[in-house]
Amino acid sequence: MKRDIDLKDISDGRLYSAGDMARTDCRGCQGCSACCRGMGDTVILDPMDVWRLSTGTGMDFTALINEGYIELGIADGMILPHLKMNGQDEACPFLDESGRCRVHIYRPGICRMFPMGRYYSENGIRYFLQIYECRMNDRSKIKVKKWIGIPNLKAYETYIWDWHQFLLKCEEGLGELDEKNTATLTLYVLRTFYESFWREKEETGFYSEFYQRLESVKEKLGF
Repeated sequence: MKRDIDLKDISDGRLYSAGDMARTDCRGCQGCSACCRGMGDTVILDPMDVWRLSTGTGMDFTALINEGYIELGIADGMILPHLKMNGQDEACPFLDESGRCRVHIYRPGICRMFPMGRYYSENGIRYFLQIYECRMNDRSKIKVKKWIGIPNLKAYETYIWDWHQFLLKCEEGLGELDEKNTATLTLYVLRTFYESFWREKEETGFYSEFYQRLESVKEKLGF
């Protein structure tokens, strides 16, 4: 989801690479879980997020929706899934009674970064530290790549970049379509990258299958 903001207003003014140190570590959050509540529809899920959740929980995309863990929304003109906040305190459905994440090992990418965000530069992905989002004031420094906790972060960043560029192309294309064809495009993307079963169970296999689907879709759409 694009945000029309000035980074100077929400960050410490720096852009971080994966190997940089950033003040994000709050020692396991100590059960705080404030960032897991009241997030509305902002925790948008990319295909790998859903693949991770499905692999980890044993629930496919339809089950995740039917059981109230995720829901669909509109982001930059596209129909995309996001975590569904529940109850009076709008809590993430994956929180346990103690306020701890039950899917921490396979949590979504946005959750992994927090309180950092992604910045898409011409040379790839950089990160920025949001200074008003986390209530913990005594965070310590940790390497960005360790904080995100994805083994092959370079491959992941390439995938995220390519997915972002694809969504931008889709958004551009929506401006030239009528209502019927807009619905056709958005549903086609949703079904191809989210609803359809992923055969691969390992991360490297997911990337391979994703790019097969991506190239097929781009060819059909003329991208």
